[in-house]
Amino acid sequence: MKALSEKQIIEKLKEFEGWDYYEGALHTIFEFEDFKEAFSAMTRIAFEAEKLQHHPEWSNVYNSLEIYLSTHDADGVTEKDFELAKIIDELIG
Repeated sequence: MKALSEKQIIEKLKEFEGWDYYEGALHTIFEFEDFKEAFSAMTRIAFEAEKLQHHPEWSNVYNSLEIYLSTHDADGVTEKDFELAKIIDELIG
């Protein structure tokens, strides 16, 4: 899978509310009511990421979930990252 150019990434990000291009990856932060809700969201995302064989880099502190998506094999952001971002938005939204 080929990495997208920065111009392509910025253009595609117009379709994604709350995501940006930061440190070579798609990036977002979600805030939840509490830890249980954040962890529940992470679990739902984990099942979908496993189906895609594409896993996020993420961190969780209490009710906050920070996600970075990039394709390490391609050394950048690919269509697969946007596919996972769309799934995450559908799960969380």
